[in-house]
Amino acid sequence: MVVIVGDEARILIVCTGNICRSPFIEQLLQRQLDEHRARFAQRILVHSAGTSAVTGSAMDERAAAQLLAHGGDPTGFRARDLTPDLIAESDLILTATRDHRGKVAVMYPKALRKVFTFCDFADLVGGVNGLNTPVSQGDSAVQGDSRAWVRQIAEQAAARRGLNPPLELGQADIADPYRREDEVFVTMAQQVAGSMPAVVRALSQSRIEHENVALERTD
Repeated sequence: MVVIVGDEARILIVCTGNICRSPFIEQLLQRQLDEHRARFAQRILVHSAGTSAVTGSAMDERAAAQLLAHGGDPTGFRARDLTPDLIAESDLILTATRDHRGKVAVMYPKALRKVFTFCDFADLVGGVNGLNTPVSQGDSAVQGDSRAWVRQIAEQAAARRGLNPPLELGQADIADPYRREDEVFVTMAQQVAGSMPAVVRALSQSRIEHENVALERTD
């Protein structure tokens, strides 16, 4: 694949069957990034795949119900298998669990520095323990190019691994609700919703906007 400067950024979300967790994250993340698109000439595209996908299937009905409850839309979604090509063309890969992260790395070892669990990534880029300034505020080329921005966020998040205590496994892994009680679907949705703001803030550059406002207020 030939990468063109200024091309659209691509984020890949990975779970097992690609009918519950990953499409839930995909649809919500895409909607929220689209709402913060103004600073980029191109969209950040979010897709998903499964390590053992129920290929061609729509979202699980109860996962789709949770998506609708959180403002997303499952219409038209179809599950697909994870492939090396999908990994290679992605600028950032976010997985439901650390086991999925390992499977992505085994399938395509070059992806190691751009693959994280969704919750680990949120922890690395959010709050006081996350990125304080992802890129230089004067770097207008990066700030205006969605692909360059996402790649730089992924690189700096990777550089922070080991600097802070890692999340416990129960915090890093999103619960798998497939064929389980309704309460597990609610838990899954809550875990994603809890990590989503930090992810969107980093990927949409709204952190820089917030910091600029704060600096202006202190001048």
